[in-house]
Amino acid sequence: MLGWLLQRVAQALLVIVAMSLVVFLGMHAIGNPADILLAPDATQADRAELIAQLGLDRPLWQQYLSFAGSALQGDLGRSFVYNVPAVTLILQRLPATLELAIAATAFSVIFGVPLGLYAGLYPERRLSKLITTGSILGFSLPTFWVGLLLIMTFSVYFGWLPASGRGETVHLLGADWSFLTLNGWRHMLLPAINLSLFKVSLVIRLTRAGVREVLPLDYVRFARAKGLRRGRIVMMHVLRNIMIPLVTVLGLELGSTIAFAVVTESIFAWPGSGKLILDSINALDRPVVMAYLLVVVTLFVVINLVVDILYRILDPRVREEASA
Repeated sequence: MLGWLLQRVAQALLVIVAMSLVVFLGMHAIGNPADILLAPDATQADRAELIAQLGLDRPLWQQYLSFAGSALQGDLGRSFVYNVPAVTLILQRLPATLELAIAATAFSVIFGVPLGLYAGLYPERRLSKLITTGSILGFSLPTFWVGLLLIMTFSVYFGWLPASGRGETVHLLGADWSFLTLNGWRHMLLPAINLSLFKVSLVIRLTRAGVREVLPLDYVRFARAKGLRRGRIVMMHVLRNIMIPLVTVLGLELGSTIAFAVVTESIFAWPGSGKLILDSINALDRPVVMAYLLVVVTLFVVINLVVDILYRILDPRVREEASA
């Protein structure tokens, strides 16, 4: 187990190094920040001075080596726009995005797994067909349209929930969190529902397909022949086996939710890292964009590593193959 874990950590580090190079080259291909930071009446001397201050006059390989050396020390540069460390900006906004993504993923499990189980166990019932149809709509409806519809319905028409902002927060572990207050939950509910719509539909479809695939297998039939209760068969034999692919998909979806929450954060004015990265791209603020992408890549790698560990815990066949 220790050898496998060290091997996976080494692979993760290689992925991070490779992605840092790709991101660095990509950022230098989309434009020069001096074009945005300088006033329209700036002279060529002003332009050359700013480029030298930003270190953009050096060869590209020297810029990357300088960036990599600073990154190893935890320094991902200073924001061109805000003139503060880029990591500080990201870490200030990241908790808001994390709690929104985790809430959306939790909603997908809380609602998607029971609905998918019901649709898989009773496929011919009308409610099961309605659940399946609803999951198709969840895949099809655009996020921005659903977000606006939620605001119009629950904020404007009924006035039950706030349409924007983060609400009251509690400072804990060096960050501000909304989920620790009732007012924070009221602000987080609509964006979390909007962000979870696709994932609920995905979990419903995966759970239903897994149940339909597992029910005819021999070990389920043997459990029925032993006289085990239906609930025990579903929980111990059916659900445990379909959780293996679900854990993998949910892990990947959690990473994608963190990375692509930009639309939801913009619609609901949620002050997360997605809104920050959108503003930084418009301003060509390279250090902030680089820091954000590297943080997201690191989160992806860590989540995948955790998923692999959970996969080994849930599936004994993987442990046997590794020990063989």
